[in-house]
Amino acid sequence: MTRLGGTYDSRKSLKRGVYLLPNLVTTGGLFAGFYGIVATMKGDYHIAAWFILISAIFDALDGKVARLTGTTSQFGVEYDSLADIVSFGVAPGLLMYSWALQSFGKFGWLAAFLYVVCGALRLARFNVQVNTVESRRFVGLPIPAAAGMVASCVLLFYHLGGSGTIKKVSVVLLIYVLAYLMVSNHSYHSFKDPELVKRQPFSFLVLAIIFIIVIVAQPEIMLFSIASIYVASGPLGSVVKYFRRKAPQEEHSAAEVVADPEDNAEDDKNHQAS
Repeated sequence: MTRLGGTYDSRKSLKRGVYLLPNLVTTGGLFAGFYGIVATMKGDYHIAAWFILISAIFDALDGKVARLTGTTSQFGVEYDSLADIVSFGVAPGLLMYSWALQSFGKFGWLAAFLYVVCGALRLARFNVQVNTVESRRFVGLPIPAAAGMVASCVLLFYHLGGSGTIKKVSVVLLIYVLAYLMVSNHSYHSFKDPELVKRQPFSFLVLAIIFIIVIVAQPEIMLFSIASIYVASGPLGSVVKYFRRKAPQEEHSAAEVVADPEDNAEDDKNHQAS
């Protein structure tokens, strides 16, 4: 009965209409991701990589547009997830297979497929946990970040003078690592901190402008560097948390060891006195 009631409410909501602005932004991202697939099929891998990054920009904007205009909806959430699996799952997976994995045979297409599957699982888990996990953190590598890592690798390759396709075992390992990180429990910063949109010191604005200028001057190198740092931040953060938790435990154990001889000596004195 509950399920039927939910279905009825959803249909009733759709009959009232959908919000155009955020869903058009999502459609723009889906278009960019789809054209990335088209460019990959044509062999224009660097163009495909750029369109995947353009899709990431649309993906970053649609949610913000919906919240700023008060037009959030369950329809928009589901549509965004479906668009993401195309733009950041299928498009990068096909790009990497055509550009670097095809020559590895079975291991190549399995790596590409695993990337897509893990991306879909990451999106499904995010939708389930969206109301239970802290908004400032992502559990697992976000699929747009994984796609950005893929695209930046391709762009860096051509920026450094490469041409055509590539055959490197390191690329296969990268895809497996990205697939693992998407379904892992490593924590990643979401950059959804409300403090970021409040007033900041003037020096922050100057640093932001310099940062943008550096990116524009060397976009391929800077995008690859930013993507690499973000991808590595999850495992590194887990290592730091592990040692932070371990240090107090060791101190507590050491304190117990120091206290035990004193207790034993006191027991001996009481025994002799008796």
